[in-house]
This record gives sequence, C-alpha cells and structure tokens, in this order.
Amino acid sequence: MSEVRERVRDHYRKLALEVDGGGCCDSECCSGEPSGIGPELYDALERAELPDAAVLASLGCGNPLLVAELRPGETVLDLGSGGGIDVLLSARRVGPTGRAFGLDMTEEMLELARGNARDAGVDNVEFLRGYIESVPLPDESVDVVISNCVINLSPDKPAVFGEIHRVLRHGGRVGVSDIVASDELSPAERAERGSYVGCIAGALSFEEYRAGLERAGFADVRVEPTHAVASGMFGTVIRAVRP
Repeated sequence: MSEVRERVRDHYRKLALEVDGGGCCDSECCSGEPSGIGPELYDALERAELPDAAVLASLGCGNPLLVAELRPGETVLDLGSGGGIDVLLSARRVGPTGRAFGLDMTEEMLELARGNARDAGVDNVEFLRGYIESVPLPDESVDVVISNCVINLSPDKPAVFGEIHRVLRHGGRVGVSDIVASDELSPAERAERGSYVGCIAGALSFEEYRAGLERAGFADVRVEPTHAVASGMFGTVIRAVRP
C-alpha cells in the first residue's frame, strides 16, 4: 500500500510544482493520463470563475458538480482535492452559509489550492492534509462527498467507502466522477491499459464499485458510464445516499 501511495504522491507533487512554476499541465504534457481527462470537462463559464492554476491542475475524469446537485448552506467534502478546482466551484454553489473542505495528501497540492482560494477570493473553504482512507473530520459532519478521478488511485477502496459513509450525515449524498472498468476485464487487463497514477490500473469494475458502496451501507447506488477513456475503461458518474 505504501509503495502505491508514494508513487501517486510523487506524481501529483511534480504536477503541483509544474503548475506553480507556470508550466504546461494538460493531459498530454503531464504524461501517463488517458484521454477524456482534464480541464476540458468543465465548461467555459466554470473555468472563467477560477484562477488559471486551479484549472491547469485539474486531471479529473468528469465534473462531479454536475452529479452532486449542491444546495446553498450545505457542507461539502472533496476527496483528493488537488489544485482545488472542485472545492472552489463547490464553495460558490453552497454560498456563504455553506462550507467546502478539500482533502489531499500532497503538501505541494495543498499549497497550490490555498493560493488558488486566495486568488479567487473564496473564504468558505478549508484544505486539509490527510488520506482519503482516514478522513480528518468528525462523524456525520458533511452533507455531500465529491471526488474526481481519485478513488481509483487508492490501494484500499473499502476503507475509502467506509470513511465516506462515516462522515456523511443521514440522507447525505455521494457525487463522484471516477474511472471504472468493464466487468469482464481482469485486474491484469486493466493494468495493461494504463498506469496506476494514470488512473487506469487501480480502477474497480462497475459491479465491484456498486458492491463496495452497498457493503459500506449506501443505498440508491448508481454507477453510470459517461465516456470511454481507454478500451473497456470509462469515465463514470457514481451516485449514492447514506440512509
């Protein structure tokens, strides 16, 4: 587990430093990413709301805000918040009576995200350092958990699903974008299609994702593909509710 985590951390540390230095960071020049990933998955109006560094650091596989249906006054948690694009957009949507938390394990990404929040003039946000397998927030403290192409990077996905369930209030929602594999692909076949840090090798299948959330206690689980990113691998939206 620690080896996978360090590979992921090193990849995103380099990404944060590249963006902070003003370098290119689209899905091509940050090598190893499949197609269908990056800031183009946000519309022009959303990108216009944000500092360039937040947009450049986005390597998500979808737009979880389209899934989460955020409401004014809610508390939102973004797992693996990176440069902060989804946190900042969430903070705008929940408004001054709401709050948006971002969680990331990479100090360089956290520094980038905090700078982006200052540049955007958004103050109802807080960026936390930690692991998505062990969220540093109290039980039943958030209304919505979002994530963008990050859960597939975790070496312990059952722990992630358990933590999401723990921090959500009853009736709380999951709105996640992730890479998911066709059910017929074996783990070895998934690994042939891309690297772990490139969001492919660690992907769950559709049935594995659905079953994992249900075992963690979620209801109304929906795992729906939106676009292909590699052969048998799909950008996918995942919705679920904590009863």
